[in-house]
Amino acid sequence: MNFYESLGFLVFGSRLRRLSETFLGDVNRIYEAHNLTFDAAWFPVFYILSRKETVSIRDIADELLISHSSVSQLVSALQQKGLVKTTADPNDARRKVVAFTPKGKKLQQQIAPVWTALSTAMEQLVNEGRHSKQLLKAIGEMESGMAARSLFDRVEQIMNHKD
Repeated sequence: MNFYESLGFLVFGSRLRRLSETFLGDVNRIYEAHNLTFDAAWFPVFYILSRKETVSIRDIADELLISHSSVSQLVSALQQKGLVKTTADPNDARRKVVAFTPKGKKLQQQIAPVWTALSTAMEQLVNEGRHSKQLLKAIGEMESGMAARSLFDRVEQIMNHKD
């Protein structure tokens, strides 16, 4: 049994971070190998825009369950690269809507086959293991459980009930 396995849930976050870093590193290597100037961090916004012509920053934040500020920063970075543009929402000038520029749309079309191959490869990977087939369901259950009651609150309750 290796170090990580021996400590169980005490290193759960470290193992997830290590897995995430490995995954995102490989994804970025895939983009680079196919001469695509794209960062895995851009994926959520690109994917949402690939499904909708325009979308507001607020709607992106709500869909991704992240802050408006985080989305604004990501959109600003994509604007600097010339991949997206923002305009005032025609129905509410206080809201900004995001859309691909021609350069962004071209990049999204070039990346779409990579996303398809990545999805297929991930399906193959999870089907190699006996337990990994349930990985996404398990992560979803953990997210729901933590949304209902944070890990902080759970630990505090345990710590405060010690005699």
